[in-house]
Amino acid sequence: MSIQVRDVTKLYGEQKALDNVSFDIRKGEIAGLLGPNGAGKSTMMKIITCFIPPTKGNVSVCGFDIFDQSIEVRRKIGYLPEHNPLYLEMYVKEFLEFVAGIYKLGKNKHQRVDEMIEMVGLTKEYKKKIGALSKGYRQRVGIAQALIHNPEVLILDEPTSGLDPNQLEEIRSLIKTVGKTKTVILSTHIMQEVEAICEKVIIINNGKIVADESTEKLTHFNLNDSRFYIEFETEINVDILKKVEGVESIVKLSPTSFSIIARKGIDIRHQIFQQAIDHKWVVLTIRKEEERLEKIFQQLTKE
Repeated sequence: MSIQVRDVTKLYGEQKALDNVSFDIRKGEIAGLLGPNGAGKSTMMKIITCFIPPTKGNVSVCGFDIFDQSIEVRRKIGYLPEHNPLYLEMYVKEFLEFVAGIYKLGKNKHQRVDEMIEMVGLTKEYKKKIGALSKGYRQRVGIAQALIHNPEVLILDEPTSGLDPNQLEEIRSLIKTVGKTKTVILSTHIMQEVEAICEKVIIINNGKIVADESTEKLTHFNLNDSRFYIEFETEINVDILKKVEGVESIVKLSPTSFSIIARKGIDIRHQIFQQAIDHKWVVLTIRKEEERLEKIFQQLTKE
């Protein structure tokens, strides 16, 4: 595993920010770390990056322990915090060379800076002062400094906060590209972003893990019922559908299409097909509808 978190608890006085949290993230996986404000996401990321220690429990990154091998852990991680810390009076290239110097990249420093400028799309902006850049380009600079030492793990705290739709799409594409070769933890409140780029979702609420699943499995998990969309070639007798075992309600979307709600865990498709055969109905489409991640998040984190 690239990241292993085991029984981590963090106390601030009497307040429990994290409560016995455990999860794994595999090498090369993009994981979304979700939760309401104050749920413990940023605390978890600060512990993984060795900014603060846990009260109890342990974390390893690429096989290195955060207590005994914290320098090695930091070498393996690139971190972009929520409030991107940049020197606004420095020029883009000057700043990245400064960061490369901190990481002691030596004679490869200039080549690596040029590679980062091209990778994150700063070729037209690298001669500008950081203070003159838009927020989207400042985020690119932040991601470049997090990647400049070629870490195996990239941790991004709200990397697209405040970006316009075009900037958001550009940063999202960049994260997906980086995620092909690195382990990425992405904290965000934008559910569509998680659905688009994350392979795994970890949801924290009140300091506890309430979901730890692949994105695909989580969006197929119906919390209260099972929903199906069906379309026929011609109008049918809806009363027959209502008598199918497990059907709770039917919403007519058009003369030939319906949204059917069944009891949780019941797949009614084979019974509907049998009714279609018996009554000579032509079925054009039938599918189980996925829950939107936003709805699942709301259900799992509501008080």
